[in-house]
Amino acid sequence: MRYAYAITGALLLSGAAAAMTLDQPPAGQTAQNEPGVIAAAAPKAGAPMSFADMVATLQPAVVNISTTQRVTVQQQQNPFAGTPFGDLFGQFNGGDQGGGTGQPITREAQSLGSGFIISPDGYVVTNNHVIAAGAKGATVESIKVTLINRKEYTAKLIGRDQSSDLALLKIDATGLPFVKFGDSTRARVGDWVVAIGNPFGLGSTVTAGIVSALHRVTGQGGAYDRFIQTDASINQGNSGGPMFDLNGNVIGINSQILSPSGGNVGIGFAIPAEEAKPIIETLRKGAAIKRGYLGIGIQAVNEDIAKAWGLPLNQGELISRIEPGQGAEKAGLKQGDVVVRVAGKDVTPDQTLSYLVANLAPGTRAPIEIIRDGKRQTITATIGTRPSEDELAATLGGDDDQDGIPDATPQTGQQASASAIGLSVQPLTPGIARSLGIDATVQGVVVAAVDPSSDSASKGLQRGDVIITANRVPVRTSADLAAQISQAKAAGREQIVLFVQRGKTPGRFIPIKIKG
Repeated sequence: MRYAYAITGALLLSGAAAAMTLDQPPAGQTAQNEPGVIAAAAPKAGAPMSFADMVATLQPAVVNISTTQRVTVQQQQNPFAGTPFGDLFGQFNGGDQGGGTGQPITREAQSLGSGFIISPDGYVVTNNHVIAAGAKGATVESIKVTLINRKEYTAKLIGRDQSSDLALLKIDATGLPFVKFGDSTRARVGDWVVAIGNPFGLGSTVTAGIVSALHRVTGQGGAYDRFIQTDASINQGNSGGPMFDLNGNVIGINSQILSPSGGNVGIGFAIPAEEAKPIIETLRKGAAIKRGYLGIGIQAVNEDIAKAWGLPLNQGELISRIEPGQGAEKAGLKQGDVVVRVAGKDVTPDQTLSYLVANLAPGTRAPIEIIRDGKRQTITATIGTRPSEDELAATLGGDDDQDGIPDATPQTGQQASASAIGLSVQPLTPGIARSLGIDATVQGVVVAAVDPSSDSASKGLQRGDVIITANRVPVRTSADLAAQISQAKAAGREQIVLFVQRGKTPGRFIPIKIKG
């Protein structure tokens, strides 16, 4: 997640006070903070002067969760092996667990988090990442739940859902204190909330704050990228703990923080109860979680892309990739389409395309409204079933350092310069494609050189990138690219949108400013 810092400046005025005349509002309108318009700041009826009584009742239902893990790591080879110093230095590089021979060794690791009991017979809700293996090669051996009275239980994992970051545990006990989910749809920005958890393993800790924002999108995508944001202190170890409203109902599950230091800076995120409760109920029944899937890669329509293609801002998302055999391809959606509505709901920054699609039931036939070549049209697609996060991650490839592209020098005559955007390009040959690790079916022009002072450089284009389309028109030669640049300039456009692929990673649309 990115870190955003807001900086405010103070304007100092000296001497006599400055008088200013403010325009009067239109008749019938009043300022939002006019006396009598805004409710008094005094606590409403039923609001506590202290949270103590409420916390005393709720705290016993909040638990500490810890895991014991085994991690297999590759030991560094002892450079003194076979010499008189080998045994000595082997002791400092692994001791008797391999002696620095380069053999794998196993170590113990732990993770800490929070959770809360939702039934008297011991069902416990937490975050998936609290009980998941914390590193590659790690295996979770046991999960321990500790109550506020320090009584410990070994927990059984009932179910987990990586996409929503939720997990359900079960401990063997009865008559336990428990809490219920509330209605997070009734939460309002400015409402008091109380968070209880175990930050940094210190033990049960209570913090209070307000709802800072609702439906906050963090950019991770998927069906559950809509969080309650709060300024109640949330730190490492709070994950999986409950967020309560003043009625003592769980309206959120604390899961993430935005921080440059790893500690609380007043921006925490909780999974809303309206999203979490159905998932937990499904896991409790032992059923599988199914979500909708179109089989597309998407990216935001930023200001530059909107200007280049004459699109409205903050409306819709751009299809950057179509996966073969999936619902999008079968329905006729194309790379470069801008999706503006799904099943009658607008695609906006607060209601993303991935959120809308993932929350549709597989098998649903949904109308997809798009903008293609400046014209609106509606295409009906059959929604598929979203693969697991591991399966989705496996579709991404890597880069190759050996590009096989001839140097872009004036003497070679092999490259043509698209100087208006600061690039030198040449046709993508099968040999270059193999060197770049690009599929043989990909066609386009490959970047041989980038002017470091150009917008192309500032947007991250580099040698070896493959330009497949320019303003959604395929380019196979430097002349094709030059023609699209000329057409954009003739149309009065200040930018051209290139579709660029690097190695085996999915391509993206990148708007590039055209030099005058």
